[in-house]
Amino acid sequence: MKLSLSKIDTIIFDLGNVLLNLDFDASIKAFHELGLNDDLLNRKQVYTNPVFYNFEIGEVSEEEFRTQVRKILKNPNASDKQIDDAWCAMIGDIPASRVKTLMKLGDKYNICLFSNTNSIHIRKLLFDFVTTHGVEFTSLFDHVFYSHQINARKPDLGAYEKVIELSGVIPAKTLFVDDLEKNIEGATKAGLKTLWLKSEMEMSDLF
Repeated sequence: MKLSLSKIDTIIFDLGNVLLNLDFDASIKAFHELGLNDDLLNRKQVYTNPVFYNFEIGEVSEEEFRTQVRKILKNPNASDKQIDDAWCAMIGDIPASRVKTLMKLGDKYNICLFSNTNSIHIRKLLFDFVTTHGVEFTSLFDHVFYSHQINARKPDLGAYEKVIELSGVIPAKTLFVDDLEKNIEGATKAGLKTLWLKSEMEMSDLF
């Protein structure tokens, strides 16, 4: 696939499964080891419990999040570290090839990040990234938008409109890259150009 970037001056990347490798099952397995009942939650619904959504839009604190997770697990003795480690088990690596691609694109385009995420995951990511690559993750971008900081998440139209306003980009000249079709649909409604990065596609090859 040959990607055309004519008339594009800004690229907004999603984080998970676009730049960052994720393994959702790893966190589910870790939560099971802390007491999660198979009949209570499954792979599809484990992350649609309201507490996970509210944590992503910054409506609950880390302390409140952990308290609710203990209730979900029915394990009041689970420590903060155990919960954080289980929640972060899904966080994989960002391959060097993708880092190099971002750096190269940054010479020609404005590069932004827009991710549905939370403070615990981002703290883990930032630590792992600088340890592995020797540079700060945020240094790769002109603007970084985390859902828990802007209090809005994809695919809500208002989330894209907020990112457009805060970054000052021109939607018609901006390419949005995401691995989820529903997020691509939301971006299209906001007037952004889009690229749906399907599972068989590799970001560093396309760019």
